[in-house]
Amino acid sequence: MPAAAATAAAAIATASVSSPDGSTVATSVAAGTTAASSKANSNNSPASSGRHQLRPVKYDYADSFACTYVVSVVAASIAELATYPLDLTKTRLQIQGEAANVATASRTNMQYRGMVATAFGIVREEGALRLWQGVTPALYRHVVYSGVRICSYDLMRKEFTQNGTQALPVWKSALCGVTAGAVAQWLASPADLVKVQIQMEGRRRLMGEAPRVHGAAHAFREIVNRGGIKGLWKGSIPNVQRAALVNLGDLTTYDTIKHLIMHRLQMPDCHTVHVLASICAGFVAAIMGTPADVVKTRIMNQPTDELGRGLLYRGSVDCLRQTVGKEGFVALYKGFLPCWIRMAPWSLTFWLSFEQIRKMIGASSY
Repeated sequence: MPAAAATAAAAIATASVSSPDGSTVATSVAAGTTAASSKANSNNSPASSGRHQLRPVKYDYADSFACTYVVSVVAASIAELATYPLDLTKTRLQIQGEAANVATASRTNMQYRGMVATAFGIVREEGALRLWQGVTPALYRHVVYSGVRICSYDLMRKEFTQNGTQALPVWKSALCGVTAGAVAQWLASPADLVKVQIQMEGRRRLMGEAPRVHGAAHAFREIVNRGGIKGLWKGSIPNVQRAALVNLGDLTTYDTIKHLIMHRLQMPDCHTVHVLASICAGFVAAIMGTPADVVKTRIMNQPTDELGRGLLYRGSVDCLRQTVGKEGFVALYKGFLPCWIRMAPWSLTFWLSFEQIRKMIGASSY
């Protein structure tokens, strides 16, 4: 009997020394006191306690603000790389035929007219890799834009509901989407400005014009040298307007259509529902955001003087007035088809990647 008691005490002491966690030590001592004669019970108790203690830490981290921010940036980067050629095609379509710029480029120099002709023209004249020209600042943009957009929307959603566990009404979802999109785009506007200017360099070279920038870093320096820090937000007003409208169409429409399909058609939350909802969301977002996108692109692409002031438009309203007056209302929807075709797969790729990554790291469904 004394030998058995000494053996049990030695086992408890060994477990206490080998465990760095204070709570595990307490559990081992308690287990040894109540069941010193059962070695299996005393060995299983600390392991089981350790597993239960690790789960809340993993869950809290996966659902934290920082982790959600990183996951949203990664998912947005995947979607951007997959659909970027359509964004480049859309930008070229919105710029070509710009009536206010006839002094520097005649209509006879315009090689492309439609979406397919523009895309094939870029591949034929500039090379296939030029379809990803400007993708670097586009990825920089999503480091700010997508992270702020998703996280701010999630925070506002939790404020409106019981920790985000309930579905938002349409008007609250719209309010959250508009606010999140506007704030995120204003912060990311400098990267968007650099992206637009780089996208147009291939077209300028084909038209025999001298290149304005030679890369993302050079474009950033040139913008600051011409207009100062304030120049980085050239075109930010239509940019913010577009982002607010796009997020209103994307987030609100996706959420509404998704739940409508699931309830009316009695379908589970599956990939088919995601595809249908993302196509509808992309269509609504393209309708609402394309006019502001055209104005934003033209203001960002216009040449500037030494003080950073635009030479073609005085502001967003002036650009809108000149575009409608000289080219008609239809000009506001130049690039609508590639814009919609890009938004649908972008939204689908983003949300599928976002949800899958969160599932892999143990986070809850967004």
